[in-house]
Amino acid sequence: MTTPGPGRVGGGREATLEREEHAPEEPAEPGGSVLASRHKRRDAATRRFLAAGDVLALLLSLVCAFLLTRETRVSAEVAWGLLAVPWWLLVFKLYGLYDRDIKRVSQTTLDDVPWLFHAVIVGCLGIWAYFRLGPVPEMPFADILLLGAIALVVTLAVRSIVRYLRIRILGPERVLLIGEGAELAELVRKMRSHPEYGLLPVGLVSRSEAKAGAYGIPSFGLLAELNLSQIVAAQAIDRVMLAHTGLTGASLLDLMRRCKQLVVKVSVVPELFAAMGPAVEIDDIEGVTVLGVNPPVLPRSSRAIKRTVDIIGALGLLLISAPVLTLVVIAIKLDSVGPVIFAQTRIGRGRERFRLLKFRTMVVDAESRQEELRAMSRDPNWLLIDHDPRVTRVGRFLRRSSLDEFPQLINVLKGEMSLVGPRPLIESEDALLEWWARSRIDLTPGLTGLWQVLGRTSIPFEEMVKLDYVYVTNWSLWNDIRLMLRTLPAVLLRRGVN
Repeated sequence: MTTPGPGRVGGGREATLEREEHAPEEPAEPGGSVLASRHKRRDAATRRFLAAGDVLALLLSLVCAFLLTRETRVSAEVAWGLLAVPWWLLVFKLYGLYDRDIKRVSQTTLDDVPWLFHAVIVGCLGIWAYFRLGPVPEMPFADILLLGAIALVVTLAVRSIVRYLRIRILGPERVLLIGEGAELAELVRKMRSHPEYGLLPVGLVSRSEAKAGAYGIPSFGLLAELNLSQIVAAQAIDRVMLAHTGLTGASLLDLMRRCKQLVVKVSVVPELFAAMGPAVEIDDIEGVTVLGVNPPVLPRSSRAIKRTVDIIGALGLLLISAPVLTLVVIAIKLDSVGPVIFAQTRIGRGRERFRLLKFRTMVVDAESRQEELRAMSRDPNWLLIDHDPRVTRVGRFLRRSSLDEFPQLINVLKGEMSLVGPRPLIESEDALLEWWARSRIDLTPGLTGLWQVLGRTSIPFEEMVKLDYVYVTNWSLWNDIRLMLRTLPAVLLRRGVN
């Protein structure tokens, strides 16, 4: 047995892995060449799909803008406009609109909005100069603004379609998980419940025999016996996901080096804290990578903006939905005996109690029957059963359509709730929280939020608490807007409805 050299781990599984990774007899090159070719084709196809979608969107935008502002010579001006398409693609490329899908797992079309907005502004300025200074018919600035507005909307719509088709055509990325811990089980569940991420867990390499095969995916052996190139080639792995591997720095870097040789993407689940969220800033001190976790501060101006959006949004929704809500009130009265509104004490910001309002969806004595049904619950922390016998016929429809939540708009107007925020818990649920999780109520509870958008009751209680913590510690106005825009599809798809 070779004695480990300086800088290597002295013994144990890490040393075994490191010696294996450096062993000359392991065939790294053949596997690497095959995977490199395949992987490049996949990433190149992703970029080309997005670029082709942008070209189509720009063509449609040019046609629409010219049809709305011109009576003649539309075809000629569209042709001149098409000559400027390479300029648009260059601007989009400079803003990273073709590279983030390669680097990120959870990139969505909504994430493109800030960058696309800036890119469209720059693109429109270039088009204005092109039509004003070039040998082409002059285009008024007002028409340029109309083109930009149409291009923004159409490009976002086409990009959504392209991302959906990309996964259907190319298939999801095949993921190998290495390590163990509760995070891996959650990752497997989330990958399977969110096909929009385009990830398929195909196997696990664990640290111990006891954990092998315990996550609902095949086991590819132990970490100490890892033959990475063989697994990658045999299973056509696109991405390796590391979590609680137990490896020291040198061995972990060596494992990542092997992934780089095989042209396999690597995702690392941080062991420091599972709920840091995207607000963590990657910094460096003379080449040493540093993760910056800054304290969450919500200035008065941000709170004022959030409150203004809440008031305007709640009033607008109440006015628009008034006819439908009137029909809901009549249906509840005709369907069962009892009040129309159900009020329940919840824990709000700063642990202040308030009465949350909902349309009644259960029989009148529903709360007194909780204990007899708790044995049927799929989650020990709260009552979660698939077919609750206490729910009325109208109540079942209200829950599936989320119409039962609309009276909470009154809570929003009173300042007890916000349109977006952490889920308001009942007192018994709040009592289960650990000390760090209490900061989830530093912001006002919301009508919608990460929990509601990502799956509602399909997400366990502990994971819901982490999602709320991530929301609070990473708050931004744009994130609130994103969540409001994502709420409607979640409601229409009835994601996690109980």
